[in-house]
Amino acid sequence: MYNNDTEEERSFRERYAHELRKKKQQDTRSDRLKDELVEERVKVNQQQMKTPGRRGEEIKQEEIDKEIVRRDKMKSKL
Repeated sequence: MYNNDTEEERSFRERYAHELRKKKQQDTRSDRLKDELVEERVKVNQQQMKTPGRRGEEIKQEEIDKEIVRRDKMKSKL
């Protein structure tokens, strides 16, 4: 899947993954925090509906999925 990325796509993927790591995720113990990762997914989904098939949104979806999995793994280690 990622092996076919161009250099530009790889660079975009790395920058976007770095930005996702900065986003806050709602703590299950607190209702006050907003979940920025979910908000990002909603924005990407809306953009995909407007402009289907764009590679940037596909990469963003893949990176959001990877970040969610990464965070789940971190929680399970605690």
